Amino acid sequence: MRVPGDVAALVVLATRVAGAAARVHRAGLGRTQEIATKSTATDMVTEVDHEAERVIVDGIAAERPDDAILGEEGAQRDGTSGVRWIVDPLDGTTNYIYRYPAFGVSIGIEIDGVLAAGVVHDSARDRVYTGIVGAGAACNGAPIAVRDHADLATALVATGFQPQPERRGWQAGVLTRVLPRVRDIRRGGSAAIDLSCVASGQLDAFYEVGLAEWDMAAGTAIARAAGATVHMLPRATAPTPLLVAAGPRLVDALLALLREAGIEAPG
Repeated sequence: MRVPGDVAALVVLATRVAGAAARVHRAGLGRTQEIATKSTATDMVTEVDHEAERVIVDGIAAERPDDAILGEEGAQRDGTSGVRWIVDPLDGTTNYIYRYPAFGVSIGIEIDGVLAAGVVHDSARDRVYTGIVGAGAACNGAPIAVRDHADLATALVATGFQPQPERRGWQAGVLTRVLPRVRDIRRGGSAAIDLSCVASGQLDAFYEVGLAEWDMAAGTAIARAAGATVHMLPRATAPTPLLVAAGPRLVDALLALLREAGIEAPG
């Protein structure tokens, strides 16, 4: 995969620090976790989230002290280099707490305000997804590509839900109108891994509303690098934005179905 040397070097660094954070995840599985909540009782955080973020931030800062960093668990620093790292140290915290095997590290790389690359380390399965927009994507070093499926009725589609009960109820209503029109629905619990699965052809499409930058940056870059079309569309009301990712021949049909199902109505 021929890539610009400077971006490739950033991906190498992201892969290394993501691997260190994944080791923190695996070590933490063997001990009792202190669990706290954030926005709701279903929006949880553990000390592993914080420890993994520290490992990532320290690793980046040691090599690139002039870069900006945004982390889900509070890491925020300005930079002067034009490079910004967008970090979710443990995407799929609920899965992690229950030892359900769908959790990982998500590191997006932005250059001069443009999302350029991403690394997602699926800690439970030890799969490392990498992608540079315009240059290709890989899983554990082997090239991957989106499954450019064209028939919505036979598409496997993943989604996710917000932690607020009233928003979940609205999302469930949308889902009841989507489910009969597709092959099936999957809810993995990690947007970063779901987007990586779109990139690698394990899913045909993914949609979700209300994701934060750290939830979707790396996965979006990898999906785009693998040939997927990814739309991030604002909604008139919270939760926003709507993210839709699929192969180029499927994405418009999925977006039309979501609109028909009420995805843009007040949530």
